[in-house]
Amino acid sequence: MMKKIILLLILISISSIFAQPDEYDEKISELLDKMTLDEKIGQLVQIVGVERFSEQRIKEGKVGSILIGTRGADEVNRIQRIAVEESRLGIPLIFANDVIHGYRTIFPVPLAEASSWNPELIQLASEIAAFEAASEGTHWTYAPMVDICRDPRWGRIVEGSGEDPFLGSIIAAARVKGFQGSNLKNKNTVAACAKHYVAYGSAEGGRDYNSVDISERTLREIYLPPFYSAVKSGTASIMSSFNDLNGIPASANYFTLTEILREEWKWNGVVISDYNSIGELVNHRFAADKKEAALKGLTAGVDIDMAGDTIDGDVYSPHLKNLVEEGLIDEQTINNSAKNVLRLKYKLGLFDNPYVDKEFFDQNQLSKNYKDSIALKLAEESIVLLKNEKNILPLDKGIKSIALIGPFVTDSVNIMGSWSAAGRPAEVITILDGIKNFVTDRIKINYSFGCNFDDDDTSGFSEAESAALQSDVVIIFVGEPRSMSGEAASRTSLDLPGVQLDLIKRIHQTGKPLVVVLMNGRPLTINWIYENVSSVIEAWYLGSQTGKAIANTLFGKNNPSGKLTITFPRSAGQIPIYYYQKSTGRPATDAKYTSKYLDSPNTPLFPFGYGKSYTTFSYGNIKISKALISINDSVEVSIDITNTGKFAGDEVVQLYIQDETASITLPVKLLKGFKKIKLNLGEKKEISFKITPDMLSFLDIEMKKVVEPGKFKVMIGGNSEDVISISFEVTE
Repeated sequence: MMKKIILLLILISISSIFAQPDEYDEKISELLDKMTLDEKIGQLVQIVGVERFSEQRIKEGKVGSILIGTRGADEVNRIQRIAVEESRLGIPLIFANDVIHGYRTIFPVPLAEASSWNPELIQLASEIAAFEAASEGTHWTYAPMVDICRDPRWGRIVEGSGEDPFLGSIIAAARVKGFQGSNLKNKNTVAACAKHYVAYGSAEGGRDYNSVDISERTLREIYLPPFYSAVKSGTASIMSSFNDLNGIPASANYFTLTEILREEWKWNGVVISDYNSIGELVNHRFAADKKEAALKGLTAGVDIDMAGDTIDGDVYSPHLKNLVEEGLIDEQTINNSAKNVLRLKYKLGLFDNPYVDKEFFDQNQLSKNYKDSIALKLAEESIVLLKNEKNILPLDKGIKSIALIGPFVTDSVNIMGSWSAAGRPAEVITILDGIKNFVTDRIKINYSFGCNFDDDDTSGFSEAESAALQSDVVIIFVGEPRSMSGEAASRTSLDLPGVQLDLIKRIHQTGKPLVVVLMNGRPLTINWIYENVSSVIEAWYLGSQTGKAIANTLFGKNNPSGKLTITFPRSAGQIPIYYYQKSTGRPATDAKYTSKYLDSPNTPLFPFGYGKSYTTFSYGNIKISKALISINDSVEVSIDITNTGKFAGDEVVQLYIQDETASITLPVKLLKGFKKIKLNLGEKKEISFKITPDMLSFLDIEMKKVVEPGKFKVMIGGNSEDVISISFEVTE
């Protein structure tokens, strides 16, 4: 058997934050000694709002945190005073919220943001979101969502970074750092919560909340890395997910919650359940009743029960006390979880400063211009140009009229996307307003609604056709309403809903130059559009600055640079489809008995990493510093990128690696690096990547990280398919 060299990985601690005793341990121990069992259990209970509950529970110390939403600083301070000034020990509450892609300033949805391939910009957006949320009383956000997803039928794909664990890990770190800053005691930061742990994005059939059955290899190679990245970046908390994983519900899974998180990763942050997922252990038929659910959830490693006291009775309270009294749970187990929660409260500085400091935020407000500029830049960089065959885009400044057609043109709600927190539709720049502001009176705009998102009403087609006929160029904005993305928004079809495609076909018949702009939270199947329409843009949901970003892109002030982080299938029948699939024993050929479909190519419509520009880039002169290296050595690869088109533009240069032969089957390629560069017209740059042993490693049959001697192929290009390659060999 080929000799394997095991890489001795040093866990980048965060050991100073998590693995070692911290400055708060003594204070926490002193406080725990004073607490009754009821008060300890209270720290493990999170309620939703206070309307359904007597404030007496807060006074009695039986609530540790509240999912507060967007109530504002005054309401948060009012409730906090009850806990701090009227309870026996004065332990402050943590107020939590879903701040997913902005609080008041709404940024593009996370799947769109990922398409920017700009983690630094994503971190800035998270910093702004944290500031705005903290100013209104949020201490803790239930973000980032770091689920890897390879099934676009799943509605929550919109909340993550796509299909790739390498890119997903980088973006997870950026979001955690953006939310938490350098010190959680800073008033403008919030605690992050990496979710949903774990493999929630692999729900069978793309149906939300459904079962997950995957190998430990797939778990460790695909779904765990972004969570590990969040842990290394210091995430304050992790949320356990709704799904069962290989027969054990994720919110009662000792292997993932304790063996991996606590023992293997040496992490001591807070684990919180998803909304009533402990109580739902009964629905899984994994627990006979809520008492047993409480037992299994806590002993598996879930510290806080979110909303178990909100839906159909209690879970952690009062059952945990009964379980302790019956000897089924040791009180030390309660202490350990309460200690995790109290540690977070100390880290947030709540014992010293429990109230929202309104004066601080008034004096240190981020300027609206700054927030809008980041939102605009991120929106622009999130846009992906899918096709521009006849170079209709950017629009010629000489045009005299354009038709704007479709249900998104005047919309200010759907374009924010799901989970829009405290975003206000009145503050969103609509597409119509953005384009009007850009063209002023130079170009006549003919607007027509066309049709609704998801019904069969074609009564607006004639008016839309008339608007098209009166215009030099037609822009049609179509896609999904935001209710079709997010939680509990799974679909079996990825086609445009309603009669939107029929509208496009009707307008296409006019013969007018046509641009289709897609606005959606998942990949759509757009075969007819791609085959028949000259210019196609994927705009996703871009948030507060949507209209301005769209206008700047259509007219060339912004040259699109976004790249897809999720594969676009030709049909739902190809799902799951992702770029790092493995070779088969019978690769697809024209022969009969090979791995192929009878009615479709194996290839996607658009591969991972795909995205065009108004300019063109050429790749050439790939070089490697050594053709032969030892197993512990690194090697450098370089390539020349030249802007060969007519505009300055940004390009995401992507590095993929293939281990040509190994002791287990491996993906055909894996993303291992990328650089986003700007090239002026005619400019050439040499881009280099250092390839380290860790980038060549994989988990062997014993789940140990190894590098094996042999040949490796390095591939560099503008997407996962169009690459230039060079090889080198690793020796023992």
